[in-house]
Amino acid sequence: MIRILFVCHGNICRSPMGEFIMKDLVKKAGLEKEFDIASSATSMEELGNPVYPNARRKLAEHGIGCAGKTARQLTKADYGRWDLLLGMDQANIRNMRRICGGDPDGKIHLLLEYAGRPGEDVDDPWYTRDFETAWRDIEAGCRGLLEQLRAETIKETAR
Repeated sequence: MIRILFVCHGNICRSPMGEFIMKDLVKKAGLEKEFDIASSATSMEELGNPVYPNARRKLAEHGIGCAGKTARQLTKADYGRWDLLLGMDQANIRNMRRICGGDPDGKIHLLLEYAGRPGEDVDDPWYTRDFETAWRDIEAGCRGLLEQLRAETIKETAR
């Protein structure tokens, strides 16, 4: 099982969009049983709050629900539980490393690395109000990640 944790500042916009986009992609690929996917925040600001209405609407436009999701904070223990911890921007990455006590196993990455855009951030639509661009960026990262994981699985199976 591949365990993926999406992380952003508050866990009400970008990281839940990543969580539910990725869940939708793996479901459509018939791989649900192969993945454990969730999301969390680096801050405590939004703990317990639901997905932000504009993010919820953007997901719904694509037939994706997120009912029941509430913001939770990343913990040091999460580093051991997840195979990949995907931050949305450089500030997330810094805070993830601080919370997790570093990244000795190389698990922490920017999501857009998987879209062929290393070093690029998914801008926070809480500030930009551009949920469409956030959707496109997050979806591109999730699609690229799934393609890479499938390719790695094929290589391992061929051995």
